[in-house]
Amino acid sequence: MSYCVYIIYSEKLDRYYVGYSENITIRLEQHNKGLSAFTAKVSDWKIVYQKSFPTRQQAHQREKEIKSKKSRKYIQWLISSAG
Repeated sequence: MSYCVYIIYSEKLDRYYVGYSENITIRLEQHNKGLSAFTAKVSDWKIVYQKSFPTRQQAHQREKEIKSKKSRKYIQWLISSAG
């Protein structure tokens, strides 16, 4: 079983959201159905980055690292470098 760190983007809000999940397909549906408080305002979220990790702990740690940067430029660099 693997876990995925993901970044989703809303064009309407021009915002990114960073998270991790065991099932990214179901999680994206939850974001677009308004089941997550931060992402509930719109329903146009799209996955722009994802990376798998073998354990939940590793995925959570990577999510925290990305969020700790508090940098839109870093997130955009990460997305573009994933190619």
